[in-house]
Amino acid sequence: MPNSRIANFYKLSIHERLKILHERHFISEEDYIRLKNGNHLLRTEDSDRMIENVIGVFGLPMGLGLNFKINGKDYVVPMVVEEPSIVAAVSSAAKIVRKAGGFKAEYTAPILIGQVQVVDIKNPSAAKQAILQNKEEIINLANSLHPKMVARGGGAQDLEVRILSGASHRGDMVIVHLLVDTRDAMGANLVNSMCEGVASLIEKITGGQVFLRILSNLADRSIARAQCRIPVKLLEGKGYSGEQVRDGIILAYEFAAADPYRATTHNKGIMNGIDPVVIATGNDWRAIEAAAHAYAARSGRYTSLTRWEKADNGDLLGFIELPIRVGIVGGPLESNPTVAIALHLLNIQSAAELAQVLAAVGLAQNFSAIRALATEGIQRGHMSLHARSVAMAAGATPEIFETVVERLIETNEIKVWKAKEIINELAQKEERAKAELYLAPSEQKIPTGHGKVILLGEHAVVYGSHAIAAPIPLAMQALVSDSDDEGIHLIISRWGVEERLQKGKEYRYSIFKSLSLILQEMGLEKENMKIEVFPHVPRAMGLGGSASLAVAIIRALAEKYNIKLSNQEISQLAFKSEQLVHGTASGIDNTLATYGKFLLYQKGAPPKIQEIKVPKPIRIVIGLTWTESLTAKMVARVRQAWENNKRLYNHIFKEIDKLVLDAVKAIEKYDLEQLGQLMNINQGLLNAIQVSGREIEELVEIARNNGALGAKLTGGGGGGAVIALCPENAEKVALAIRNAGYRAYITDLK
Repeated sequence: MPNSRIANFYKLSIHERLKILHERHFISEEDYIRLKNGNHLLRTEDSDRMIENVIGVFGLPMGLGLNFKINGKDYVVPMVVEEPSIVAAVSSAAKIVRKAGGFKAEYTAPILIGQVQVVDIKNPSAAKQAILQNKEEIINLANSLHPKMVARGGGAQDLEVRILSGASHRGDMVIVHLLVDTRDAMGANLVNSMCEGVASLIEKITGGQVFLRILSNLADRSIARAQCRIPVKLLEGKGYSGEQVRDGIILAYEFAAADPYRATTHNKGIMNGIDPVVIATGNDWRAIEAAAHAYAARSGRYTSLTRWEKADNGDLLGFIELPIRVGIVGGPLESNPTVAIALHLLNIQSAAELAQVLAAVGLAQNFSAIRALATEGIQRGHMSLHARSVAMAAGATPEIFETVVERLIETNEIKVWKAKEIINELAQKEERAKAELYLAPSEQKIPTGHGKVILLGEHAVVYGSHAIAAPIPLAMQALVSDSDDEGIHLIISRWGVEERLQKGKEYRYSIFKSLSLILQEMGLEKENMKIEVFPHVPRAMGLGGSASLAVAIIRALAEKYNIKLSNQEISQLAFKSEQLVHGTASGIDNTLATYGKFLLYQKGAPPKIQEIKVPKPIRIVIGLTWTESLTAKMVARVRQAWENNKRLYNHIFKEIDKLVLDAVKAIEKYDLEQLGQLMNINQGLLNAIQVSGREIEELVEIARNNGALGAKLTGGGGGGAVIALCPENAEKVALAIRNAGYRAYITDLK
């Protein structure tokens, strides 16, 4: 069972939240993709089949209430609501109750009442008696209309009769209540059809006339209850003792219990928690609301739906009881695709279980609301209103408005001058954030292997096509020093690697195999040394990390042991390392890692290397997915596909080769519009050979939608990195990528 306690969930981006939910199995792969790509939303054409006169679809945020433990089971609770603080409030309350053991909840039965109104009866008492004497026949008739529901254990269970004396100008009314177990369905249509079906029989039995036959939304036979016990130790904080908070909560409840004016707002707060879950699960929130408020007035006086009291040992006890009739199956729930995802998130097995969750959420929301009111809440509420007006007066823009309000309240200095100070601080922070977007080369003058991007031609280059690659200000650097200990000691602190190479040992990671090869080729395998690597190229992102690592280590070893190697020799040795790491290698990565120049490359013996002269720097954005680019896997996949259909793949590779050669001309002419189009076409072909991926395509779309002239994957694909050509709007594209939950950097190719 997944744990609903997810620390700092609110601090994560939407993408990171979805990823955690997927990793913790709250949502399936399919739900993850739909939420991530926005494909879970109700489409306009589908909504046109739901109601009349449709002109569009109205959107609302869906958040998650966290930390819930109900009857020993963890729940993340989907909530569709536009009002701020509600989701945070229930999550905070659930966290406190969780520490005390969680909520306990129960449910009576999924019974819905159908009403049949009978009028024009001469003797109501005799009619009532006749109906009760024929109860079995009426119930059997009702159940014959829905045999499948009966087979599932539901259907009409009982019948009641009420007499409303003098209720009409036509005399007394006799009201027949058909009590129907609707199982996991909402059951409105089912109950209505049963009432219609038995109407003529009831007329025959009573001699009266049936007028209305319809369900009642006062589902007081479907009662959900929840309770919690909170030790006072968990209530203390913000300058208040636990006893003070407990007594304040009880006093606030007693006000609501005694006064209908206060009870109305008190119960509205309860429904603030329940309604969003009802909406998220596709149920009728209006029916739930109506039933709750009617139930609150069942004694003849409107009062609180919750009860708070002090236990014998001083703990705070909370209780809620209200009618809840919901469903988890049926057509109305299936019309909105988001409902299915919400039900998957809840991981509930029955409508009864959903009702128990709703009761617990209502109690949590009530606890949070009256706890705030009983302590600092009222004053803080007034402060919030004042802070909002001050933030507006100070000129806070919509993007930072809420942040300015929060900071004003935190400082307790709600003045226009303070708001302006905060606005300036945020502006400076934004400038710093923008500055962090730009890649800068390492200032350390130590042995280096250059990182790279491939503008066009990856994968096809393995089969003899040309490719264009350029260095970026990210590099691998290394230092080699003497070691008093025996053997080769490799340290990559940033990656958490600290390993002593042992002869004959099988290593899981290719870096150790690569290092062993390099040491053997250079005749240094018997030396005692410490190799420190300073990685500035992200691992497995298609930016040439493995090749630049090999080049950096080769250069560091050559420097330490005074071994004279030409760039060609360094590149050749790094190429051997690449073949070990990736299987089939083109040689482009090690070439760029060694020479660090803007190049046109073609595989061969020797390879064709032509430096490309760029009239002025070409600005790009590099977007990083959260999925590693496993180059060896992607290369092997393309190899297998090529083996199966060489004619088709050779044709694709020739087309890519043409794009590359046209791109060289575009670069030399600084025709970036043309270069962007060529990149886009290249991405289409890479997608065709199945080396793109979901995150890559999303980043490409984000970049293009925000004005990039061209965007494509770079490197092995499958994950890794995307490059976007952005001569004019790089910051906009980079921030859009970051706002979508990915990493992004800006650099110039030259």
